[in-house]
Amino acid sequence: MPDASQSDHDRTVFYISDGTGITAETFGHSLLTQFDRINLRQVRLPFIDTLQKAHEVVRKIAAAKEADGHRPIVFSTLVNAEINDVFRGVDAMFLDLFATFLEPIETELGVQSTHTMGRSHTASNTKHYDRRIAAINYSLAHDDGQSHADLSNADVILVGVSRSGKTPTSLYLAMQHGIKAANYPLIPEDFERGRLPDILYQYKHKLFGLSIAPERLSEVRFERRPNSRYASLESCRYEVAEAESMMRREGIRWLSSTTKSIEEIAATILSELDLPI
Repeated sequence: MPDASQSDHDRTVFYISDGTGITAETFGHSLLTQFDRINLRQVRLPFIDTLQKAHEVVRKIAAAKEADGHRPIVFSTLVNAEINDVFRGVDAMFLDLFATFLEPIETELGVQSTHTMGRSHTASNTKHYDRRIAAINYSLAHDDGQSHADLSNADVILVGVSRSGKTPTSLYLAMQHGIKAANYPLIPEDFERGRLPDILYQYKHKLFGLSIAPERLSEVRFERRPNSRYASLESCRYEVAEAESMMRREGIRWLSSTTKSIEEIAATILSELDLPI
């Protein structure tokens, strides 16, 4: 972990967990993005599953407070009560996410939770896990129109010009939601013909389009192929205009990915196509 005294920030945020820490980080980050004037140093500390590790983290929190001159913020998804108790007296804003939400749920359901470490990644979730793995493999095999096989099993087929965000969106849908997402590029030859790739017409009900501002597209393509016609603003303007015109003409739902996060894009697709989460 970098020396806090050498960092240009206002406060340190720790995400601690007996597992990967991704849940604590995701939840904490969602909250902290609402405070854009605060410069935060964010530290994820996963697999804190022994008392020794817990005491080491307490020392890091104390060091950060001394270096920053402010109490750190700590988001925790620790399950073990004994390990959690180590942090009760720490001089920090300590947010125990499981205690905050599990206890009211236990009261509502009238059932005690298992308080088992790493529960979200155990065999109890095997069916959902297997679904995500299958979806990832499917999306990789059907990236960029490389395979026409088994398109009938796609949950969604993304279309749009090259570098409009189809591949990362496909993989996010697969990894986070177990959605089998294929994607197809719309290329100048399609625009000249005035038609979608022929294979897609039988699956039009599964199509969703992504577009992007030509200026942003040119920047993205320039990183891949500098000073090429592919990256020129003229070509980008032409392709985006033709793609959007085609999607409107074919009745394909679409959105611009220019200013949207991948989470926002995925949420819109799930809602528009009424896909399972």
